[in-house]
Amino acid sequence: MNILCRTASRTATLATLAALALTGCDSDGDDKTTRTEAQAPAAADGPRVGAAGSGCELPVTFGLTAGWKPKQVTVEDGDPLAALAKKGPFTMACEIDAKPAGNIGFLRVWTGAGADLEAGLSGFAGAGAQQAKFTETQVGGKPALEVEYQQKSELDDSLEQERAFAVDTGRGLVVVSLDGLDNEEQKEMLPAYELARTSLTVS
Repeated sequence: MNILCRTASRTATLATLAALALTGCDSDGDDKTTRTEAQAPAAADGPRVGAAGSGCELPVTFGLTAGWKPKQVTVEDGDPLAALAKKGPFTMACEIDAKPAGNIGFLRVWTGAGADLEAGLSGFAGAGAQQAKFTETQVGGKPALEVEYQQKSELDDSLEQERAFAVDTGRGLVVVSLDGLDNEEQKEMLPAYELARTSLTVS
């Protein structure tokens, strides 16, 4: 589980990785809106992850930005680093590294039981989430929910901006999160996240 070892070595200096900028939420409470989906750009002919032989075998598949490298994450019982691969009710299943494409960060795919999107995504964001904005949508023709929120950095008092979406596969929930070194990296990596969201299909 060396991907978790690498994650652990960075945790002391990076703490919680940032996700993309929060927009359109100016209250301390949760907000929920509905999104109209656009079609994915350039997803049909590009590389995809999720199928056997793609780097990560997942309950979903989606398009990858050129250069991003997927790696399966396996959580073994009793591993002392297993907590790093847990977030709320979800377990990390795949980590897609942006470094070969020139950015510092990851797309991460998480899986969990259940079918309640809001409860699952709220648990994923955690109690420290501030100004959470939930957006109801569909991803791959399935019910989905996206959350944007802010979370206090573990390094200082700054607020990090986070983003993730969850989709109901019919056999449990899948969350895709964008995790970068800082907010500037998040802005640069947003197209990869949007490609994943708009091109995702349930296997």
